[in-house]
Amino acid sequence: MSRHRGLACALPRGNALAALAAVALVLAAQARAEEKEPAAVLEIGGAAEWSLNSGSSFGPVAAVEISPLKNWLVIEAGVTPLFSRAQTEWNTDIVFKKPFDLSPSVEFEPGIGPAWIHTVSGGRVTNSAAGVAVLDFMFWPSPARKFGWFLEPSYSYDFGKAHEQSLGVSLGLLIAVP
Repeated sequence: MSRHRGLACALPRGNALAALAAVALVLAAQARAEEKEPAAVLEIGGAAEWSLNSGSSFGPVAAVEISPLKNWLVIEAGVTPLFSRAQTEWNTDIVFKKPFDLSPSVEFEPGIGPAWIHTVSGGRVTNSAAGVAVLDFMFWPSPARKFGWFLEPSYSYDFGKAHEQSLGVSLGLLIAVP
């Protein structure tokens, strides 16, 4: 009979991973508190998207991002309703980004992630999964990094029937949440 030591051996595999993730989040929160990092950053602005198959659409954008691993991982969850003459499209995404400080006031965060697209066109509703790639530029005018602005070009690929591809850009305000 062998004796197993440690938490990972005592818990089923799924519970061990959940416990490990919880410990990582607690350590990240403590490090953020010591360095006075914001708990989250809100992004509020406008977006435009140009389909490579059809026309363009415009709308507001709202997102929140957190940094569970400082200087390694930023997770952004956002929603963008896009309006055009013929349809309304709701894009919801979760993007995993790698942060780079280009200067004390400029950050660059390239990332990729999954998206869900809900489209209403001519009374017909469709839902599809998609993938998105972004290049997020964040500009912080003061060293305190409480307010700033962002510019985020993007590319998306819809895995639905039409396999639509789109280029987009978002621009707006950054608000640090303590």
